[in-house]
Amino acid sequence: MAKISVLGAGSWGTALSILLSNNGHEVRLWSRFQEEVDALRETRELTSKLPGVHIPEDIDITADLKDCIETAEVLVLAVPSPYIRSTSKLMAPDVKKGQIIVNVAKGIEENTLMTMTDIISEEIPAAAVYVLSGPSHAEEVGRGIPTTCVISGPERETAEYLQGIFMSPVFRVYTTPDMLGVELGGSLKNVIALAAGTADGLGYGDNTKAALITRGIAEIARLGTKMGARMETFGGLTGIGDLIVTCASVHSRNRKAGYLIGQGYTMQQAMDEVKMVVEGVYSAKAAKELAEKYDVEMPIITEINKVLFEGKSAAEAVIDLMVRDKKVETPMLPWEDGQ
Repeated sequence: MAKISVLGAGSWGTALSILLSNNGHEVRLWSRFQEEVDALRETRELTSKLPGVHIPEDIDITADLKDCIETAEVLVLAVPSPYIRSTSKLMAPDVKKGQIIVNVAKGIEENTLMTMTDIISEEIPAAAVYVLSGPSHAEEVGRGIPTTCVISGPERETAEYLQGIFMSPVFRVYTTPDMLGVELGGSLKNVIALAAGTADGLGYGDNTKAALITRGIAEIARLGTKMGARMETFGGLTGIGDLIVTCASVHSRNRKAGYLIGQGYTMQQAMDEVKMVVEGVYSAKAAKELAEKYDVEMPIITEINKVLFEGKSAAEAVIDLMVRDKKVETPMLPWEDGQ
């Protein structure tokens, strides 16, 4: 049994707290807001995001961040990506040297183009930082629906220790050393999901979505490998796996926001309607800047930025994607005639 503090009492943090508690660990769940703590203690349910999912009584729900950090062997950082840096600053004075932090947020910081684990390591240099990612909607994990994820980080032994902490009959965990690939897949898929949702909102069909998913993972992999990640990662759970679930699921906040944009909502109206952090919006600009920095062609990312931030109509963006210059799908493969 491990002592674990989950920092962030949103849907993902709450679902992981339930999973870890069911695995027999001593779990504390932290929220920055005392009124949220009081409500969760009273109802033992996150009614707004995980209705009907009971929070076990042995999970200690608290607003005392210092105590959560000091009593934990493992910290699970589950705040949304826009708040990773500010929360890390709050944590830094109390984190012990070598204390394990598992990041479960997905995103790229717009101003710095840093991944979430890079931000945590910068703000909390004493910590040993790892990441858990994969196709994993909180709504399903909280209900014990079978799910698979990936743990990555700098040391194999610690990754395998964390694998054992999270593993259960309903939550299978793999390990990989490719931390950069895991984080890029998890963050950039949110931008592609906005595009897939927009296509749904426009009334397009399965053909269109399949094209966006397939060409979307090609864009993500092109950028990721140029940045030093491994191609194999993008064909796995944190690449194509996470992209499929985010583009296709009714649970996906990114897909839902895209759907509303396709229906004619502005970006802000869509975000207000979803009522949760739409991380793809925050990662979209960063993805475009990374594409420019590494000189990688990413037409879907480019067009979704124009729709989000330049007022381009979604229908026009789809047309422009369709009528681009002709391409070969697999330029690395030779033709039989040698040309």
